[in-house]
Amino acid sequence: MVEIIGVHDCKVDSKGRLMLPAALKGQLDAIISEGFILKRSIFQPCLELYPRSEWNRSVKGVNKLNRFVKKNNDFIRVFMAGVREVEPDNTGRLLIPKDLAVFASISKEIVLASALNMIEIWDKDKYEASIRESLTDFSQLAEDVMGQINEIEE
Repeated sequence: MVEIIGVHDCKVDSKGRLMLPAALKGQLDAIISEGFILKRSIFQPCLELYPRSEWNRSVKGVNKLNRFVKKNNDFIRVFMAGVREVEPDNTGRLLIPKDLAVFASISKEIVLASALNMIEIWDKDKYEASIRESLTDFSQLAEDVMGQINEIEE
């Protein structure tokens, strides 16, 4: 499993390309040749960039859904909406397709934020607002999410 660390401020050029920061490229060196999957986030107005191996692992559960259940079929359709394969060009830039950039309100200033096995791509202002909002109730959120875990398994 890939574990990505860090938050990186970046810029998107006029053609919608972003340069992966050196610190991030260093973490992805072993898997960068696999390519990436870029998709809309389910819960936030941002994009999610998965290394191919992590995408394959994540989508296994979705692929097990019974497609003869309408709710499952509807979920799959929306979950897969806008999903794209992306690969860095020769200079290490990734192209963000226009429809995905519009979804996440990405213009020039962005943030690449690690989310364990994938990277969230945010408009900088939206990212900062989301963090500010989450910090308000973070202690309660931490207790609700992690408070029942007695030990972390290795």
